[in-house]
Amino acid sequence: MSEIPDPRHISNGRPIPSEGYADQPYVVQTDDGAWLCVMTTGTGHEGQPGQHVISMRSTDRGESWGEPVAVEPAGGPEASYAVLLKATAGRIYCFHNHNTDRVTEVRREDGGVFARVDSLGHYVFKYSDDHGRTWSERRWDVPVREFACDRENVYGGELRFFWNVGRPLCAPAPVGGAALLILHKVGAMGEGFFARSEGAIIRSDNILTEPDPDRIRFETLPDGDVGLRAPEGGGRVAEEQSLTVLSDSSLFCVYRTVDGSPACAYSRDGGHTWSAPEYLTYEPGGRRVKHPRAANFIWRLSDGHFLYWFHNHGGSAARERPDWNPYDDRNPVWLMAARETPASDGLRLEFTQPEILLYDDDPRVRMSYPDLIEEDGRLFVTETQKAVGRVHEVPAEIVEGLLGQGECAEVATEGLLLALTAAPLAASVPMPKLPEFTARDSSRADFGTEILRAGFTLDLRLRLEDLAPSQVLLDSRDGAGEGIALITSDRGTLELVVRDRWSECRWDTDPGAVQAGANAHVVAIVDGGPSIVSFVVDGVLCDGGEHRQFGWGRFTPHLYDVTGGPELRIAPVVRSLRIYGRALRTSEAIGNCRGAART
Repeated sequence: MSEIPDPRHISNGRPIPSEGYADQPYVVQTDDGAWLCVMTTGTGHEGQPGQHVISMRSTDRGESWGEPVAVEPAGGPEASYAVLLKATAGRIYCFHNHNTDRVTEVRREDGGVFARVDSLGHYVFKYSDDHGRTWSERRWDVPVREFACDRENVYGGELRFFWNVGRPLCAPAPVGGAALLILHKVGAMGEGFFARSEGAIIRSDNILTEPDPDRIRFETLPDGDVGLRAPEGGGRVAEEQSLTVLSDSSLFCVYRTVDGSPACAYSRDGGHTWSAPEYLTYEPGGRRVKHPRAANFIWRLSDGHFLYWFHNHGGSAARERPDWNPYDDRNPVWLMAARETPASDGLRLEFTQPEILLYDDDPRVRMSYPDLIEEDGRLFVTETQKAVGRVHEVPAEIVEGLLGQGECAEVATEGLLLALTAAPLAASVPMPKLPEFTARDSSRADFGTEILRAGFTLDLRLRLEDLAPSQVLLDSRDGAGEGIALITSDRGTLELVVRDRWSECRWDTDPGAVQAGANAHVVAIVDGGPSIVSFVVDGVLCDGGEHRQFGWGRFTPHLYDVTGGPELRIAPVVRSLRIYGRALRTSEAIGNCRGAART
């Protein structure tokens, strides 16, 4: 285990064995009490020959794993992107791609070719009747109905392209106790590898109870010739669909696009027809959720709440950048909760503000393809960076904060260094000592840097009559400029300046978040775990809107001491001020917003 004092750091997760390449570590809980994990692996990189599917068991919640078992052999045709489905009697099915015909290359829509052949061929399954210890020697093909995108590929549908990352769903009526499998059909290979894609659902009304694999029935949904696509006017990419069921038996599906936001749709008839695809919003008709071309998954908890995994950046500002790669920036991972709200056509989902769930110190390290395990009141997630898969226990305080975010109105007291709540405030007060972010590590032979994962938070209520630049609202900087300051920028925003003896870092609120002539509650969170600074204004986490790709920013991990001088100067426009010697969570900042409004 890592010694990094932050459970969100991915190195604190427990590794899942692989052969080198590690993808889609998905887990089901077996009837004998074990966790059964399936993984796509190989000794090369993603898409190289030898890629195949293995499984392994754990009886201690991922602390250790038994010897891997080959669901498909490394020497056979490429087998990839497996998901698990547990039937009523405990049988476990493994569904995956299989290059049964041993295709060696595929034609691109621009006339070129790809040598990568892991996202095509036959959709197949094997099964295990001994909780994943062994698998059937035979595999069965799943019949998949042809869509227009299949017929329109460069092979006229004779060769089909697809893959699968979404967790299968066992849902009640109107799905009728059936199992729903998710398939991502590819209509063209080309730019970005998958140049055109859409979602399909494979429904089986008897797989959960039928013991004879030859008698299992499959139906391809939705009805018609077109799958779940991007919203009208969006791009050609709509893939990695994630499915859940609501309390009124409606189906909700969310999936990635290249439009800077995920798409979603609802079905009120078990998946036969769907609402017009739309971009995911925090609440019906509200602002868009931002997300790149990466897996974004929705999970229903046993208590009826929902959790949503995504990356919290994107939008039109990202797409306008000439160097933008929609596959990049899967670090950190953010988590939101969702709850059901009534609408004219049935229940819909409404989302909370997000929290950071996982991160790596290297911003270019990407983590994705998670699964969620709920056991004995504890939550665990798996993830992979394509080289190491891991299991992480989700900190209870993160989930509790998200689930209670809609009602919380308590002011946080843990780590409170300064509380000034009776206006008018003094023009200056003694500056509290902020935590140091780094220190000399005397346990190292070279006495190098120890990153302490510290943080601080500024929480203030204010009213600005205008947003003219260079107004100084808070300032602890000494004669050398070291310390912190909150100022108005030339963009009509509030900008946090943080400076130590080595460096200076700046980040600001989204344009329009703070309005002239209006009261505002502003929380600036400086989190030394992932080295991220974020703003929560009037209970809303800044996400960059249409102005920029990111609403949150990174600062140097080598920051040292930013307390500054002995005095903190406060402008008259500040009506209350709290300073914390730690990074508040988003949910705590929202609780402060409501709690401060009541005092």
